[in-house]
Amino acid sequence: MTEKRIRILIAKPGLDGHDRGAKVVSRALRDAGMEVIYTGLRRTPEEIVQAAIQEDVDLIGLSLLSGAHNTLFPRITELLAAQGAGDILVIAGGIIPEQDIAALRAQGIAEVFLPGTSTQEIVEWIQRNVPEGLTD
Repeated sequence: MTEKRIRILIAKPGLDGHDRGAKVVSRALRDAGMEVIYTGLRRTPEEIVQAAIQEDVDLIGLSLLSGAHNTLFPRITELLAAQGAGDILVIAGGIIPEQDIAALRAQGIAEVFLPGTSTQEIVEWIQRNVPEGLTD
């Protein structure tokens, strides 16, 4: 038996070309002992879901600044469910108006982190909500 590390896919869906925040969060998660896969910029929901399934991740972290969160985020959770991977948690961060958060949660986004959230808060949320265990 070996210890299982939390596996996370960090993705930038849509046309958003700013990835500084995603890279900062990715580094913080890695430094906290998690395995992080970063997909890069301008990924489609289909590419993100395919990568998450192929990489057997526990969680997807989405970063978006373009305002397309109400379209792209629910599409990703729909695709996960359709692929039988609805157990993969999805969190989001970026420029997301507070009035959109409840609807995003209702559509399967487990948590939304707004600008100014510390990386430590994100790490702690993941540690509380993604089970670590032993695997063969």
